[in-house]
Amino acid sequence: MGSTGGGRAAPARLRAGTVARYAIGSVGTGGFGTLPGLVLVFYLTDTLGVSALAAGILFSVAKVWDIVIDPVIGARSDRQIAATGYRRGLMVLGAVLLPVFFALTFAVPAGLPWPLAAAWVFVGFVLAATAFSLFQVPYIALPAELVSSYDARTRLLSARVIVLTFAILLFGAGGPALRELGGSDEHLGYLLMAIVAGVVLAVSFLIASTVEKSARGGGVPRPPANDPHTGLSAPRSNLALHYRRGVQALRTSQPFRALLATFVLQALATGMMLAGAQYVAQWVLEDRAAITYLFVALIAPALLVTPLWALVARRVGKERAFVLATVLYLVAALSLVLMLWQPGPWLYVSVALAGAAYAGMQSLPLAMLPDVIAHDARTEGPGRAGTFSGVWTAGETTGMTLGTTVLTIVLAATGYIESTADQDVTQGPLAIAGIVLSFSLVPAVLLALSLVTLRRYPLRRADIDEVEAPIVPGLTGLPDEPAVAPGDEIAETPGSGAAGTGSEGAR
Repeated sequence: MGSTGGGRAAPARLRAGTVARYAIGSVGTGGFGTLPGLVLVFYLTDTLGVSALAAGILFSVAKVWDIVIDPVIGARSDRQIAATGYRRGLMVLGAVLLPVFFALTFAVPAGLPWPLAAAWVFVGFVLAATAFSLFQVPYIALPAELVSSYDARTRLLSARVIVLTFAILLFGAGGPALRELGGSDEHLGYLLMAIVAGVVLAVSFLIASTVEKSARGGGVPRPPANDPHTGLSAPRSNLALHYRRGVQALRTSQPFRALLATFVLQALATGMMLAGAQYVAQWVLEDRAAITYLFVALIAPALLVTPLWALVARRVGKERAFVLATVLYLVAALSLVLMLWQPGPWLYVSVALAGAAYAGMQSLPLAMLPDVIAHDARTEGPGRAGTFSGVWTAGETTGMTLGTTVLTIVLAATGYIESTADQDVTQGPLAIAGIVLSFSLVPAVLLALSLVTLRRYPLRRADIDEVEAPIVPGLTGLPDEPAVAPGDEIAETPGSGAAGTGSEGAR
């Protein structure tokens, strides 16, 4: 069946190379999503002597820039694919710049007064976050273009989340371990951690930036929108238009609003827990090295059960599986309130349950987002995948940022005492209680609220697979081509530029 409004059919089979290259990008996205949230505020409060409230404000303001720039990058990415047939230009630029700026963030000289140290970290982190967005926003837009079927997207995104989960373990446990190699020199330890992490991020991003070439079997791009044979031109844009497109995407797509609201609330909850983990290890368990065990307890179950969430989704649908994952995480978070009275190794069981649920809370909404984009392309017209991914990334960043901000507000309100690397302090009972509640009760309440917004998500399998042929974003007005029969392979020809898809995988 031809696509509505013009488009090109995609191959029916999802290439293994496409799955692998796309998933490898999540080594970097998982790493950058984990490591700053885990150590940056702690670095500010317990190494540089910045107050908890000031650290929270700094982190939040830096992330506000990220929120502002993401929709712009999304619109630029849409313009780039319309003009060239590829999104990878911005992805490569982000990969090259990120390691430099990430190392700069943690290169504050010892002895620098805390206002200057805070300003140093702020500038470095803003630059690093911008470089990350240059990769992340186009990266999130790609699944809607690489695959067209409901099941194949789940397969592609499930592979990504397995790698993402591994990356969270790698950076969440390995980052602090690298930091400890600095010995008594905490500044050196943080710098070493940042350099090694930055290199790993760059390598994974560069590999993932080749996924469009892999999906098209040899690098033939889609016909650019300004191809003289089509008579089309890439849409002109300006800054105000980028934001108008983002607002329009939210206004016209009710499925996107519901899914984004759910994901933002859950990012807020997990952001609080991520930022609070180091404080739990240091002040509740009284063992800074326990952060490694916390991440092993969280991620090991997630690695094991991610394929199971795909099976559950295949049986009951992505949206119902997403509800189940959220409820499990809520129960696990709520049980951690018991640390107020009896902290101890038992908490690793609750963290493991949260890890199993977290795998579903990551893979399922990420598999639902391309469905939302494809549905929008059929109802409103193609060309907005980058806009959707830009708004999505801004929303995720908002949630994670507010999670860290709320944590620092709680710490400040309960009397948390900041320190420099050469100081020893003791936290009071009220500060300890603030750490525990920020790691348990508050996230549980946020997860309960996310279930309310998730109930408003309307799309089901029939809404996605009722039209077989996808719409190619950025290429309106091209003639329809016949759809491909299931199981057939298409030999790549110049100008076909279609990504691989498949009916394999779980819902």
